[in-house]
Amino acid sequence: MTHSHRVRRPRPWTSLLHVALVGWGVIVTLPLVWAVMSSFKADRDILTSPWSLPDRLHGENWVRAWTEASIGRYFLNSAVVVGSAVVLTMLFGAMVAYVLARYRFPGSRLIYYLFIAGMAFPLFLALVPLFFVVRSLGLLGTPLGLILVYTAYALPFTVFFLTSFFRTLPTSVAEAAFLDGCSHSGVFFRVMLPMAKPGLISVGIFNFLGLWNQYLLPLALNPEESEFVLAQGLAVLAVRQGYASDWSGLFAGLTISMLPVLAAYVVFQRRITSGLTAGAVR
Repeated sequence: MTHSHRVRRPRPWTSLLHVALVGWGVIVTLPLVWAVMSSFKADRDILTSPWSLPDRLHGENWVRAWTEASIGRYFLNSAVVVGSAVVLTMLFGAMVAYVLARYRFPGSRLIYYLFIAGMAFPLFLALVPLFFVVRSLGLLGTPLGLILVYTAYALPFTVFFLTSFFRTLPTSVAEAAFLDGCSHSGVFFRVMLPMAKPGLISVGIFNFLGLWNQYLLPLALNPEESEFVLAQGLAVLAVRQGYASDWSGLFAGLTISMLPVLAAYVVFQRRITSGLTAGAVR
């Protein structure tokens, strides 16, 4: 007896989709590669032969951007502000999300929907009230003021994401911990938080990427140049280096600012995917 196996041919729209994705990948990757190449070139090579490889690696461009253009100071400011904001956001967001997911009390649904509404509230409408609130607290132009605003800005998405994630976790382990005499805080920090690690990593990466690239909030709330974060520093660098015709220093500063974001994508790419799907398969 012979069995005939029907070979499934790829549909035309699938091939078109693959071509579109490849084209999109080229469009996104090509400017990044060109910026990195230009950061190692001399200024004359950037203008005369923009698509050629550097004759040699001009590492002094990076040193000049880091020191003379103050990119190093702006980079460290961003690292402190964004790092602190992400830690606070993950801590408070996980606490709120756990309570909203595991406990029912009057007003719990209202609190949850208020966080959802915070995700839809336009940032432009909040800039003026935020400015006066931060100024009245004496935190305008300080890292602490920006950290607190970043934390409040990232909390709605964090609570929304982690609430759904905590609801998918099994309750039997927490109940066993309660029977063993563990407190509510002990169950949260020792049992539930480690179980939610995939979701925490995913939302933490998203918060880091969003806050690292944030420009509007520091522009309005951080007017002191000594406390500029990297997004503000790049805008200042573009103006100064443009007038000075220091294009190599400008591209070096731009590449330095991209490195943390690119590293996060490369290192945690699988963690992001697993964290997004973990809640659906549990």
